[in-house]
Amino acid sequence: MSLADVPAATLAPLDDIASLRVPAPGVPQARRGEIELPLQLRHAGARSVRIAWELSGPADAPVVFVAGGISAHRHIAANPQFPEAGWANDLVGGGRALDPARCRLLGFDYVGADGRIDAPIDTADQADAVAALLDALGIASLQAFVGYSYGALVGLQLAIRHPARLAKLVAVSGAHRAHPYAAAWRALQRKAVALGQLQCADVQGLSLARQFAMLSYRTPEEFEERFDAPAEVVGGRVRVAAEDYLDAAGARFTARTPVNAWLRLSESIDLHRIDPAQVRVPTLVVAVEGDRLVPLSDSVALVEGLGSAGQLRVLRSAYGHDAFLKETDRIDGILAGALRNPGETA
Repeated sequence: MSLADVPAATLAPLDDIASLRVPAPGVPQARRGEIELPLQLRHAGARSVRIAWELSGPADAPVVFVAGGISAHRHIAANPQFPEAGWANDLVGGGRALDPARCRLLGFDYVGADGRIDAPIDTADQADAVAALLDALGIASLQAFVGYSYGALVGLQLAIRHPARLAKLVAVSGAHRAHPYAAAWRALQRKAVALGQLQCADVQGLSLARQFAMLSYRTPEEFEERFDAPAEVVGGRVRVAAEDYLDAAGARFTARTPVNAWLRLSESIDLHRIDPAQVRVPTLVVAVEGDRLVPLSDSVALVEGLGSAGQLRVLRSAYGHDAFLKETDRIDGILAGALRNPGETA
């Protein structure tokens, strides 16, 4: 099914109707929209889901799907049609591996990100949504799927469930399972939200959960470098140097994230588990030494399970799990090699 075959009632522009016009070949342009379609959720049965997407780049260029953590969305990077900064802005640009003049970049809002689904959501559901979106847009296959964090989990599921839809998978800071230590972190974060809900303080609970999450995303080494200052007594209470940073992170997150969406996507990470041997698509696994959520040992186990389909690259970074957002030049170098020959692992 192509974009032209989607009924007008199910495909709605979010900015202006011109954003959905098909650009001329060779001319970079961005368009976005929404598609409403039925999806069989693994743990919740048939549901009607809304998929919001954005596609940028020349119409005749190969397509690379880019997906990030659970707070990422369809707007990957700024472009002439939608100039606001995207969640992966520093990974996209002229001369980069993700150059919007040489490839089309496709992103979407995860199923459940709008908070409308109050049911368990599996990474397999997200992969099926990606395949349905490709059908709706008339895209037969992807040059590559580049997934960071939660996006890496979705990419692994896509490679298993819809292997013909991608030539290569790049999985950054994501593995075949939720590590028990990381799952425990997220369980405590969800309990903070539940406690906030009991007190009719949903936003405060989510803010606290996000602040806990920031500690798991980063490393003690980074905190030592940035926040090694004496504690202060403020209003009769002791306040440590990192609290302003954590409070700001919580406030930014709650301003854009529905509580129910975060809860269900957090659970989705912990539901994730695949058999690496079922992945037949050439896969580059990128691990970060010191990542507290996806330890190097899990990335090694994933690559061993992938067999000849897998290859491993390891980064050392004080940014831990968030290295893909901070070490943009190093990540770009890895992507450049991976996307040069999408059908090979070397």
